[in-house]
Amino acid sequence: MTRAEEFEELRPLLFSIAYRLLGSVTEAEDAVQETWLRFESSRTRHRSAKAFLSAVVTRISIDVLRSARFRREEYVGQWLPEPLLTDPYEDPARSAELADSVSVAALLLLERLSPLERAVFVLREVFGFGFPEVASAVGRSEAACRQLAVRARRHMDAGRPRFEADRGERDELAARFFDALREGDVEGLRELLAADVRLVGDGGGKVPQLARSIVGADNTARLLSMSFAALARVGVEWEPREVNGHPGAIVRDRDHKVLTTWTLDVADGRIRTIRSVSNPDKLAHVGPVADAWAITRAAKRVRRAAG
Repeated sequence: MTRAEEFEELRPLLFSIAYRLLGSVTEAEDAVQETWLRFESSRTRHRSAKAFLSAVVTRISIDVLRSARFRREEYVGQWLPEPLLTDPYEDPARSAELADSVSVAALLLLERLSPLERAVFVLREVFGFGFPEVASAVGRSEAACRQLAVRARRHMDAGRPRFEADRGERDELAARFFDALREGDVEGLRELLAADVRLVGDGGGKVPQLARSIVGADNTARLLSMSFAALARVGVEWEPREVNGHPGAIVRDRDHKVLTTWTLDVADGRIRTIRSVSNPDKLAHVGPVADAWAITRAAKRVRRAAG
């Protein structure tokens, strides 16, 4: 097997590691490309290409993550990860860990960890690397990595909901939610939302948003129903699909360009959080991006005409 073939075989794993560390499709792809350049230029024949490449992409991602933290402190509004439609790495033996770790909620919990804790958790708990491999990847002793893993697990476990929905329940609830949204059924929406549901939007200060943050079933149901009634009249439609391993949707304009993506967090039989990403910089990998300002102006004209 050539070096290029070895790399291509491992590319899905490398991207999946980098995305979980960075929460960015674009930055993860850049990290993988830089990993290839280092692999290609290396004169050493590595005993394990997987161990070497995983270590390289991890170190690159840690460096990017450290600089990204400063950028995120200056970010306008709520920062959310870039939406991921498909995780390219598949491992049936770790399918549960892989699916859970790519959710928006899990990625936001990972944001609370230090870069080293995050790297150790992802390599050890998500991808099942042994501590010798983890230690080599992050440049720390095995004992130090074990301590980092314990701290990271404690933080992650403390932030998870106590009762998560199974996949069937999530999908059924999401289908009812989008049906109610399509029909403008405020009461139907309200029944599906937790009393303290949060609607959170990430526009990065670059596009108009429904709201940066709304709390409460009544407020959220009314806002969604009113807003999407107007948007539907100007050709906006939503395509229910899995986003970051959870029920969600891609919202598109009449030309099929991407306006925003949604993810729904479900627990205790209700939708607890609705997160939308409309920052155009985070949507380019999903498809051609819509003109959010033009759509908002058109929707406002429709509301004025109806009122």
